[in-house]
Amino acid sequence: MTILRTTLLGLLAAIPLVTVLAACSPLTAINALSSGSASQVTRGLAYGPLPRQKLDIYTPKIRTGPVPVVVFFYGGNWTVGERADYAFVGHALAARGYMAVIADYRLYPDVHYPEILQDAARAVAWAAMESSRHGGDPARLFVMGHSAGAYNAAMVALDASLLARHGMRPHDLRGWIGLAGPYDFLPIENTTTRPVFFYPDTPAASQPIHHVTAEAPPALLIAPLPGQDKLVNPQRNTGGLATALRALARPVTETYFDKVSHTTLVASLASPLRMLAPTLDAMSAFIDANSQTDKAADKAANNGGTPQDARPTPPATPQHPAMTQGTATQAGTARVIE
Repeated sequence: MTILRTTLLGLLAAIPLVTVLAACSPLTAINALSSGSASQVTRGLAYGPLPRQKLDIYTPKIRTGPVPVVVFFYGGNWTVGERADYAFVGHALAARGYMAVIADYRLYPDVHYPEILQDAARAVAWAAMESSRHGGDPARLFVMGHSAGAYNAAMVALDASLLARHGMRPHDLRGWIGLAGPYDFLPIENTTTRPVFFYPDTPAASQPIHHVTAEAPPALLIAPLPGQDKLVNPQRNTGGLATALRALARPVTETYFDKVSHTTLVASLASPLRMLAPTLDAMSAFIDANSQTDKAADKAANNGGTPQDARPTPPATPQHPAMTQGTATQAGTARVIE
């Protein structure tokens, strides 16, 4: 949290009126400077019986029908974090026309792996069952996270046993988004992280890269350029997972931004800091591409077939103005944005 505070305060110092918020935490300041005018917020909904099993939802105030649902998990090394600190993520997604579900989850030392992931899967299952009551479309369900939260999102999307407890499977997700996530981090170097995963007896099954299968939903993996993330190695984690997904012909886009760090990548979703990187544009393009109604599926259903059988694998993400550079790769793309 010291690195996060120092980095974000340095950025916020350049923003007018930030001196008024000098006594606040960096995330509080970002939230105060982020517009929530397009959002309708419902706070403190329970997805389980325990105090940390609660979530907030951010829904577009203006909508013509059910909207895609994005469940977001924040980072904090699985030891700290509060959903209220990430209101700026909810406001950003709602302003783009999506329902954002920002979920708390139990943290170490109260729990370890895999209980943390069981909370994440339970929150996603809640969104699948309950989001329609709040204007969401559970048929267009995504999971997303930053840092440790990106790990949670990856495991929910890739380890089928987590959603299976709730009668779901990875195919029920339209896609998942990882921001600077740790997906292959053994041996564990971070001393704070080690007890969360019982190091040195950490099971190999704790690593998302070991759960890549031909059933994996489309993925958007975003990270700082290698060398700019001092906490999570982008080349090994983002690049390595993208390679593993492409090896099984799964749709994946990996994008690297050159003006962000591990902490400022998620901060670039906030309206005052979007000049750092087009993170929100990349996410919106991915969600929109994988939310489209499949005409082929509809046609098959009308002819007596099943929509699921007819549905082709959706694209990982389309070309859009924020992503004009890069080279194509099998079943996905790798791009560097300058």
